Amino acid sequence: MTDILRRPTDGPADSVTLIKAAEPQKLKRSIGVVGGTLLTLSCLTPASSLFVIVPASFASLGTGTALTLVIAIVLCVGVAWCYSELGTLVPSAGGEYAMAGHTVGRFAGWLAFIQALIVVMIVPPVIALGTAQYLSPIVHVDPKLMGAIVMIAATVMGLLDLRANAWITGIFLVLEVVAAGLVAVLGFAHTNRSASVLIHPELPGTHGGVSPVSTGTIIVGLAAALFITQGFSTAVYLAEEMDKPHRTVPRTVLWTLGIGSAVILIPVIAITLGAPSLDALAGGDISGMVTAWSNSAVGTFVSLCIALAIINAAIVMVIQNSRVLYASARDKAWPAPVNRAFSDLSKRYGSPWIATLAVGLPGAALCFANLDTLSLVTGVAVTLLYACVAVAALGARRGKHREAKAFRMPLWPVVPIVILAVLAYVMLQQDTLSLWITGGITAAAALYWVVYLRPRPETRWVITVPEDEKV
Repeated sequence: MTDILRRPTDGPADSVTLIKAAEPQKLKRSIGVVGGTLLTLSCLTPASSLFVIVPASFASLGTGTALTLVIAIVLCVGVAWCYSELGTLVPSAGGEYAMAGHTVGRFAGWLAFIQALIVVMIVPPVIALGTAQYLSPIVHVDPKLMGAIVMIAATVMGLLDLRANAWITGIFLVLEVVAAGLVAVLGFAHTNRSASVLIHPELPGTHGGVSPVSTGTIIVGLAAALFITQGFSTAVYLAEEMDKPHRTVPRTVLWTLGIGSAVILIPVIAITLGAPSLDALAGGDISGMVTAWSNSAVGTFVSLCIALAIINAAIVMVIQNSRVLYASARDKAWPAPVNRAFSDLSKRYGSPWIATLAVGLPGAALCFANLDTLSLVTGVAVTLLYACVAVAALGARRGKHREAKAFRMPLWPVVPIVILAVLAYVMLQQDTLSLWITGGITAAAALYWVVYLRPRPETRWVITVPEDEKV
């Protein structure tokens, strides 16, 4: 196809001409596997997930946290295969919605976009809210205020050139991996319980006793575990800025999942075995455990590395999320003035600057919302988003996509079918309030589709793929 717009065959030619005339500039291709992996790992931000989100899992899952993460990682291997195949088949900054829209249909793409939008708007402030706790050795600031400051700083960094950010975040990433490695070494050096608790998980019971962790509790915890490991998918959002995405995207996705999983899982096992007691483990005070295992200086070093990891994560997430809004505007998801604003690129840095502000500033405001509610809603949205990707993967080998040049996952279609079945069961176990909130947002988006997008198929929600890199 010579036209980068994959338009409906029955649409009027003049409408398509107008869309082409209004097409925004393309993003610059400037990163390869190394840069993409650094950015994607920074978005997965294994250390900040380890130190900010994992403690809540220790509280609900006890020594079963590691087992739950292993199950989530195995599930994510299949999800990563889906992302790799779809990301090379449809290398678009739109990520999941572009992949679903081209393989299953425009409405499926819209639903995927809404789940991705929920995730990209909520995850950065959830991570940023953990900053104050780990800066406490040097400064005491209200956690909500510090989270907002981090979000604003990340927004400023997100306005810069992507390649420069890749190296900045890469330096921060090294520090957070060092911190995670130090925690793992100290935890294993101070083991207080048998490794059997990893397979037969326990929680602190009443009156100092011990309670087993049920299978149902582990299944409920899978949504949070998927949230912890979520981030390897960032590679598909950067596909338009990667050289040779049909090679770079799958390598980045799989390398990120492998490295990130190790950085999270190994310290989790070490903390589980090395915690002074089950009560201390459930308390989730990792900095306190590090100080008890070593001294205050080491504890302070680890805390500061964690704070940098959180800031690093916020920067990369703002970068990623602005690309989602940029792509939605380029694909005409909104009224014309909004589309023009979100698709406007900085002349100096080539970044979608208004879209970056639209992600970062509301994220700063969300830092003042209830953290538990934000986390639960995000877990549900991530689960639904992965379900959209699995459905898209089922449609990736039919029609014009059958012979396209792309990474092809093994065991298709078994892998996406199994993923869908597991995710459906996980959804049935989630908190009612989070289901209502996510469902309400999705219903409102469906109404927007029916009233505004569906009646305008030639001029709205026209999902594009860069011409020079279609595969």
